[in-house]
Amino acid sequence: MTKRDTTINRIAREALGLETLETRRMDSLDFHEHAVWTIKDALEQAYEAGRRSAPPTRTTCPACGRDIKITP
Repeated sequence: MTKRDTTINRIAREALGLETLETRRMDSLDFHEHAVWTIKDALEQAYEAGRRSAPPTRTTCPACGRDIKITP
């Protein structure tokens, strides 16, 4: 399981209370109702996880100590 999958499953468990994201082929197990605030919480957690995993866009120049922008 990748780090991405682990993060997605953790958010599903913690924010939405889902045991698994695997299809189990039973409506009672595969379909869930959620309040909008729990969906918002899950989306915020996913956004933050993505933001934290992104490469930095700024750093400090080791030679002069100035803040510099990193461009790909």
